Amino acid sequence: MDTKSNNNVTYSCKYHVVWCPKYRRKVLVDGIDERLKDILSGVANDMRSDLIKAEVMPDHVHILVSVDPQFGIHRLVKLMKRRSSRFLRQEFPRLNSRLPTLWTNSYFVATVGGAPLATIKQYIENQKSV
Repeated sequence: MDTKSNNNVTYSCKYHVVWCPKYRRKVLVDGIDERLKDILSGVANDMRSDLIKAEVMPDHVHILVSVDPQFGIHRLVKLMKRRSSRFLRQEFPRLNSRLPTLWTNSYFVATVGGAPLATIKQYIENQKSV
């Protein structure tokens, strides 16, 4: 098991997270998807988290991420959604006309404790072909 540590905690906390654009609109296309992956990776690096896998479908996002439990998955997702919404809406003005906000307030999160990491990565990769 690969573990990480900070000043007082050794951990291995991996999460599968999914969220959607407002009204589940299919707006994550035509370069927005690749830019979104870059933004999410940057946020993860800034927060000393590992973005293990990210897959962007036209109407939702899947990520597999390792997060310090003292920082919290909720704070990381909130920051990822906030920063990506701001940057994408600045860089792709067409998003402003179709949606009052880019993301819904909700998201799905599941811990990836029992399943092998390769299985979860494969599941996320296969989402494009479903």
